[in-house]
Amino acid sequence: MTQFWRALCELNIEILCANSSQAKGRVERMNRTLQDRLIKDLRLEGICGMDDGNAFLPRFMERYNRQFAIAPARSDDLHRPLNLAPDRLRDVLCKREQRYVGAQLTFSYERQRIMFEETEVTRGLVGRYVETYAYADGRLDVRWKGHSLPYRVFDKDQRVTHAAIIENKRLSDVLAYIKERQDQLPSPKVKTNSEKIGYKPRGRKPGKRTEFRERSSGHCSAATGAFPARCGGARATLPGTVQWRVSSDCMSESSFKQAAHNGVLW
Repeated sequence: MTQFWRALCELNIEILCANSSQAKGRVERMNRTLQDRLIKDLRLEGICGMDDGNAFLPRFMERYNRQFAIAPARSDDLHRPLNLAPDRLRDVLCKREQRYVGAQLTFSYERQRIMFEETEVTRGLVGRYVETYAYADGRLDVRWKGHSLPYRVFDKDQRVTHAAIIENKRLSDVLAYIKERQDQLPSPKVKTNSEKIGYKPRGRKPGKRTEFRERSSGHCSAATGAFPARCGGARATLPGTVQWRVSSDCMSESSFKQAAHNGVLW
């Protein structure tokens, strides 16, 4: 329900919509008068200001009614008298909305924060809806079941102007004191990502182990001494027996047997 519809319902006024072509024609004819004839008359009179236009409207209405008005079949005034108090009429002809009250006894309205004064009534409004009355003169009234509630307004868009900063004679002294205290504090230590997650480096460096490469390359070593001779295809088959294939650049057969007898053959 719109604000206009709500106001008419409270005033007990029925809305007659223009559902017929004749009714729509009357509306369009009036729009043509206001958007075409009135604009041309204002231009002919040389009017370009709001005050001059408001002063011209009574003369325009008199001339327009004299030219196009038709006498009604009944001259009786059928308007119903208004039986409402001025305060009641002011409450009807205003913008009314509902707002949800939070846990801190606050709600938002037109980019402002409305804070209720803590009373016996407002303590029980948490989680409930209150009704706001925005009047044409700019006043705002917040009500709960017809009772006005005390509140304070916090403007979210408030800004400190340059004039207010200049008028504060002690602002420079305060800023200098804050700067001096900040210089006395130790500089903060910036931690790395490893320190933040608690990573501790290990002793051995990451990488592949080199002893596996020595085994796969076919080198031979003994416990009693080093025999870095390359023997192509040397391998152990059964305990106590060794098979090998001696190439031209390997050690002699007797030296190889002596190394196998004294130590471990890899």
